[in-house]
Amino acid sequence: MLAKELISDVVPSLKTSDSGLDALNWMEVFRVSHLPIVNNKVFLGLISDIDIYDLNRADESLGNHALSLSSPYVYQHQHIYDVIELAARLKLTVVPILNDSKEYQGLVTQSDLLHAFADLIAAHTPGGIIELEFLPRDYSMSEVSRIVEDADAKIWSLYVTQAGNERLNVTIKLNRTDLQPVLNAFDRYGYQVKTIYAGDNEYDNTAKKNYDALMRFLNF
Repeated sequence: MLAKELISDVVPSLKTSDSGLDALNWMEVFRVSHLPIVNNKVFLGLISDIDIYDLNRADESLGNHALSLSSPYVYQHQHIYDVIELAARLKLTVVPILNDSKEYQGLVTQSDLLHAFADLIAAHTPGGIIELEFLPRDYSMSEVSRIVEDADAKIWSLYVTQAGNERLNVTIKLNRTDLQPVLNAFDRYGYQVKTIYAGDNEYDNTAKKNYDALMRFLNF
């Protein structure tokens, strides 16, 4: 999934001639804290609500406002992971998208990014979740996939996170809620199962509550 596929066709950009009050009104409408300033497809930077409040002259044009951020953006051919990394690192509610000529193409909102990431990890599809723990030298994705498929299951999504300096957590979303055959297979091969979220038990209820909470947040 590339950045250009995530561009919002609703949220507008601002011009230097717009006032700080105009910017704040648009931010309130679209529930964001940042908006790009663009003149003739030239991206000049992001302005935040804090930038405007700090100047304390909301009726002045944006050209008179100092920007706290140094023109953050991603190119349209970059992957969604790059968009997420920039948004998380700078705590952005929108991420500007440019083409290879550095012309402004649009933006990705935090809400759209979360929706896209939910699709990416198959959060909306039914299925159980297994979290395994490995030493880095022991982790093999091909081996994990083989064990899962030998137990008559398919992997919808898989991601790896570091659990300290010496451990990896591997979270697997499967296409079935009956996880016992897969758990038995991992047990036979000596794999350490850290957590499960499966059907018809307290783990499934927790997962459903977390998913429902995420969807309420995305639709807020």
